[in-house]
Amino acid sequence: MKLEEKGRFVPPPRLPTFAQKVSDSLAAVPEIHARTHWLLGDENVVDGADFYLGSDELGHLHLDGEAHVAQPPKVRAQLISRGLAQPFRWSNKFVTAPVENEGDAAHVLWLFSLQRKYLTGTPMPELLLEIRSRAV
Repeated sequence: MKLEEKGRFVPPPRLPTFAQKVSDSLAAVPEIHARTHWLLGDENVVDGADFYLGSDELGHLHLDGEAHVAQPPKVRAQLISRGLAQPFRWSNKFVTAPVENEGDAAHVLWLFSLQRKYLTGTPMPELLLEIRSRAV
């Protein structure tokens, strides 16, 4: 979803410990815009934190600590087939991963970095090579 479709701006909420570490790391990147993620269709219910690069969504973190990270189809397929992320049941444009500990936080930051690299022009073969070289 594009930034302009996300509704009103509110700074991101406080998240569980390890998800908050991911949120803080992403929000510290100058070109990443962090904001509240609303419950779908209801701008009165906070559901997590959204992260954008320009008007393109990188992904979001939910209040329960689950990450939903946008990925192009080839990257998404490779991540899922290698067990590095789970499919998102509501959209084939995202993968999911839990953020329950330090290792999860580091992994989810890596997932966000893949989408950031894609959006900034890293060639697809380079992204796929990075995924193949990642240990499960």
